[in-house]
Amino acid sequence: MSTQTQEEEPGKPGEDKEEHYPMLEAARKILLAGIGAMAIAQDEIEEFVQKLVDRGEIAEKDGRKLVREIMDKRRKRVEHAEAELTTRIEDILNRMSVPTKKDIDALSEKIAILTRKVEQLKK
Repeated sequence: MSTQTQEEEPGKPGEDKEEHYPMLEAARKILLAGIGAMAIAQDEIEEFVQKLVDRGEIAEKDGRKLVREIMDKRRKRVEHAEAELTTRIEDILNRMSVPTKKDIDALSEKIAILTRKVEQLKK
Protein backbone atom coordinates (compact mmCIF):
# COMPACT_ATOMS: atom_id res chain seq x y z
CA MET A 1 0.00 0.00 0.00
CA SER A 2 2.74 2.45 0.88
CA THR A 3 4.62 1.66 -2.35
CA GLN A 4 1.56 2.46 -4.44
CA THR A 5 0.92 5.72 -2.58
CA GLN A 6 4.52 6.84 -3.11
CA GLU A 7 4.26 6.31 -6.87
CA GLU A 8 1.10 8.38 -7.13
CA GLU A 9 1.00 12.12 -7.43
CA PRO A 10 1.62 13.86 -4.07
CA GLY A 11 -1.50 14.91 -2.24
CA LYS A 12 -3.73 12.67 -4.33
CA PRO A 13 -3.39 9.13 -2.99
CA GLY A 14 -5.62 6.70 -4.83
CA GLU A 15 -7.38 9.47 -6.71
CA ASP A 16 -8.94 8.45 -9.97
CA LYS A 17 -10.26 11.38 -11.98
CA GLU A 18 -12.89 9.21 -13.59
CA GLU A 19 -14.16 8.19 -10.13
CA HIS A 20 -14.24 11.70 -8.67
CA TYR A 21 -15.30 13.65 -11.73
CA PRO A 22 -17.43 11.36 -13.90
CA MET A 23 -19.17 14.37 -15.41
CA LEU A 24 -15.89 15.89 -16.59
CA GLU A 25 -14.82 12.56 -18.05
CA ALA A 26 -18.16 12.24 -19.86
CA ALA A 27 -17.83 15.79 -21.21
CA ARG A 28 -14.30 15.02 -22.38
CA LYS A 29 -15.51 11.91 -24.20
CA ILE A 30 -18.32 13.89 -25.82
CA LEU A 31 -15.86 16.55 -27.01
CA LEU A 32 -13.54 13.89 -28.43
CA ALA A 33 -16.48 12.27 -30.21
CA GLY A 34 -17.44 15.67 -31.60
CA ILE A 35 -13.94 16.24 -32.89
CA GLY A 36 -13.98 12.81 -34.54
CA ALA A 37 -17.36 13.51 -36.09
CA MET A 38 -16.08 16.85 -37.37
CA ALA A 39 -13.09 15.17 -39.00
CA ILE A 40 -15.37 12.63 -40.71
CA ALA A 41 -17.72 15.40 -41.80
CA GLN A 42 -14.82 17.37 -43.26
CA ASP A 43 -13.71 14.36 -45.28
CA GLU A 44 -17.24 13.83 -46.57
CA ILE A 45 -17.67 17.52 -47.44
CA GLU A 46 -14.38 17.56 -49.33
CA GLU A 47 -15.32 14.36 -51.14
CA PHE A 48 -18.75 15.76 -52.09
CA VAL A 49 -17.29 19.04 -53.35
CA GLN A 50 -14.64 17.12 -55.31
CA LYS A 51 -17.44 15.16 -57.02
CA LEU A 52 -19.11 18.45 -57.95
CA VAL A 53 -15.81 19.71 -59.36
CA ASP A 54 -15.25 16.45 -61.28
CA ARG A 55 -18.72 16.70 -62.82
CA GLY A 56 -18.02 20.28 -63.79
CA GLU A 57 -20.90 21.63 -61.71
CA ILE A 58 -18.58 24.06 -59.91
CA ALA A 59 -15.07 25.32 -60.52
CA GLU A 60 -12.20 23.94 -58.44
CA LYS A 61 -11.50 27.39 -57.00
CA ASP A 62 -15.15 27.74 -55.95
CA GLY A 63 -15.05 24.24 -54.47
CA ARG A 64 -12.06 25.08 -52.27
CA LYS A 65 -13.78 28.28 -51.20
CA LEU A 66 -16.99 26.39 -50.37
CA VAL A 67 -15.12 23.80 -48.26
CA ARG A 68 -13.25 26.58 -46.44
CA GLU A 69 -16.50 28.46 -45.69
CA ILE A 70 -18.26 25.34 -44.43
CA MET A 71 -15.32 24.38 -42.22
CA ASP A 72 -15.05 27.92 -40.83
CA LYS A 73 -18.74 27.83 -39.87
CA ARG A 74 -18.32 24.40 -38.27
CA ARG A 75 -15.23 25.56 -36.37
CA LYS A 76 -17.10 28.60 -35.01
CA ARG A 77 -20.00 26.39 -33.90
CA VAL A 78 -17.63 23.97 -32.19
CA GLU A 79 -15.78 26.81 -30.43
CA HIS A 80 -19.10 28.25 -29.25
CA ALA A 81 -20.27 24.83 -28.03
CA GLU A 82 -16.98 24.23 -26.19
CA ALA A 83 -17.19 27.62 -24.48
CA GLU A 84 -20.80 26.99 -23.50
CA LEU A 85 -19.96 23.53 -22.17
CA THR A 86 -17.01 24.86 -20.18
CA THR A 87 -19.16 27.59 -18.65
CA ARG A 88 -21.90 25.14 -17.69
CA ILE A 89 -19.46 22.65 -16.18
CA GLU A 90 -17.77 25.41 -14.17
CA ASP A 91 -21.18 26.58 -12.91
CA ILE A 92 -22.12 23.04 -11.87
CA LEU A 93 -18.79 22.49 -10.11
CA ASN A 94 -19.16 25.83 -8.31
CA ARG A 95 -22.67 24.91 -7.15
CA MET A 96 -21.32 21.59 -5.89
CA SER A 97 -18.50 23.45 -4.09
CA VAL A 98 -15.85 21.39 -5.87
CA PRO A 99 -12.46 23.00 -5.23
CA THR A 100 -10.48 24.17 -8.23
CA LYS A 101 -6.89 23.16 -8.97
CA LYS A 102 -5.88 26.65 -7.84
CA ASP A 103 -7.63 26.12 -4.48
CA ILE A 104 -5.95 22.74 -3.99
CA ASP A 105 -2.53 24.12 -4.96
CA ALA A 106 -2.92 26.98 -2.46
CA LEU A 107 -3.87 24.55 0.30
CA SER A 108 -0.98 22.26 -0.60
CA GLU A 109 1.43 25.17 -0.32
CA LYS A 110 0.02 26.12 3.10
CA ILE A 111 0.33 22.52 4.26
CA ALA A 112 3.94 22.42 3.08
CA ILE A 113 4.73 25.63 4.99
CA LEU A 114 3.05 24.32 8.14
CA THR A 115 4.86 20.99 7.82
CA ARG A 116 8.21 22.80 7.62
CA LYS A 117 7.34 24.87 10.71
CA VAL A 118 6.33 21.76 12.66
CA GLU A 119 9.59 20.05 11.67
CA GLN A 120 11.55 23.11 12.84
CA LEU A 121 9.71 23.12 16.16
CA LYS A 122 10.46 19.42 16.67
CA LYS A 123 14.18 20.15 16.38
